[in-house]
Amino acid sequence: MTVVKDLVLVNKYGMHVRPAGAFAKVCQKHISDITVENGLASVSGKSVLGLMTLEAPVGTSLRVTVSGPDAEETMAELEELVSNHFGIADE
Repeated sequence: MTVVKDLVLVNKYGMHVRPAGAFAKVCQKHISDITVENGLASVSGKSVLGLMTLEAPVGTSLRVTVSGPDAEETMAELEELVSNHFGIADE
């Protein structure tokens, strides 16, 4: 199964090291393949460094594609993570 959604970064500073780490941590615990795109840039959701190279400030819409047997569950977790400011209090 494949699920594709656009997730808008609503946290204060966008995709910097702490949100990238939180995002990758969620991705790494799932077996599905996760790809995150910002314009022409496309990286693995499981790579903290890759996510940081997306240059995605607040308000950026990232296209997230999850492919695998746990795609729906993975996407639901990622949507919740992004909407809750990556679980970072000052964001």
